[in-house]
Amino acid sequence: MSNAEKSAEEIIKSRKALFSKNYNTAKKVQSLSSNGDFDEAKTLMLEMSENYKKLKEMFPDNSKEGFKTESLPNIWDEKDAFNALMQKASDDMIKLTSLIEETDNVKGTIGKLMWSNCKACHSKYRAPH
Repeated sequence: MSNAEKSAEEIIKSRKALFSKNYNTAKKVQSLSSNGDFDEAKTLMLEMSENYKKLKEMFPDNSKEGFKTESLPNIWDEKDAFNALMQKASDDMIKLTSLIEETDNVKGTIGKLMWSNCKACHSKYRAPH
């Protein structure tokens, strides 16, 4: 079913679930990479990259309010910037797959290419919690 056919409740719950999934996956990526299990971590990085692409389509106008959304209205006011951030997060996850085994600083590289995108989005587009 396309987002145009979904109710605001379905869209909001779906995007919240996808953000939550990415967060839980990011914690696994951090743990796996720290332990040197790069193959499994890379698979999860690619999954996160695809999720960020999907999220660009999960903010239609009918999903601005309700159902415990923590999304701020500026997402819709700055749609191009928000979508660019989602695309950057996706691209950075791809970049991370090629750098993770070569870096001397796994934690710093993950911080720069993964966690910094989470922080950038939360600080600008998510209500404080």
